[in-house]
Amino acid sequence: MGSHPDHWYPLAWSQEVKRGRAFASSFAGEPIVIVRTEAGDLFALEDRCAHRQVPLSKGVVKDCHLRCCYHGWSYDSSGRCVDVPYLGKDKLPNGVRAYPCCELDGVVLVWPGRLPAKLPPTTLGAAADRAYKTRRFGRVVNCHYTFMHENLMDMNHQFLHRRTTGKVGPRYLGKRSGEGWMELDYSFRRPGERAPLGESMIVGSLRAPSAAPRDLMTIRTDYPHQSLRLWTSGEKPVLHVWLGYTPVDADQRKNQTFIMLSVRRPKIPGVLELAWPFLAKFTDRVFDEDREIVETEQAAYDAQGGDWNQEVFPAIRDLRELLALQGGRNHA
Repeated sequence: MGSHPDHWYPLAWSQEVKRGRAFASSFAGEPIVIVRTEAGDLFALEDRCAHRQVPLSKGVVKDCHLRCCYHGWSYDSSGRCVDVPYLGKDKLPNGVRAYPCCELDGVVLVWPGRLPAKLPPTTLGAAADRAYKTRRFGRVVNCHYTFMHENLMDMNHQFLHRRTTGKVGPRYLGKRSGEGWMELDYSFRRPGERAPLGESMIVGSLRAPSAAPRDLMTIRTDYPHQSLRLWTSGEKPVLHVWLGYTPVDADQRKNQTFIMLSVRRPKIPGVLELAWPFLAKFTDRVFDEDREIVETEQAAYDAQGGDWNQEVFPAIRDLRELLALQGGRNHA
């Protein structure tokens, strides 16, 4: 089931969209150009000139307009063609489609749907909270976005990460759900061993060996995005992760993954900054292991021509129903 377009989707990191430049992106095969004017304002347009379909992302940003690189047709932030150098002002042709866009917590979000845009979110995870240090990363993953949702939501796959995270015993605690969302709770135990250094840096303290569950992790799908929160003590989570999956191609066999990983700052100043390179390497390894496995799932689906999965975890069956329902509204 395709991603429903009537939502806010991340299409670029803020740092990728330079002042006075155009940035090429896409949503489910639909090319979209994001423009930042010299003044810093953002707008998003269909990335093809109305004249010869040349990508507008190859054009020139001048003042608050985007000029096509081919014949110089110029468009404003609404997509209206405001200038054709060799025509009179009374003969201007139709323009191109404009998309609602906004910038939040270091990410550029676009509303690719046809319905009027809802108000954008006010924050993405804990990225705006100064009590946390946030790492922004991600890449194109060669699978349908639903494999990403299942992978994160189903913590029973920790055997996959045994070389990176060690022996982890997840325990499923329960589920809550509502219109367009569901979340699962897990606890974890480590029989007879300490957590690896990278994980210890995230939670803020080295654990003593214990067979008893200690942590609480809540994973939430809030269509079309996800989040993960981990508590070891206190009311605020030690880890808060926000994840967005934006389909790239028309068949939606690829998604651009945006991850905002926020770690609560410890009481000792500077400790987290010193540990940050090691933490980044640790989280990259975990992400790469997940990426490889979901890409393998996609390859199996394509080779078999359908879904042969024998899913036994009721929570994941519920998740599939939620994703199908939310995506299916695009085809109603």
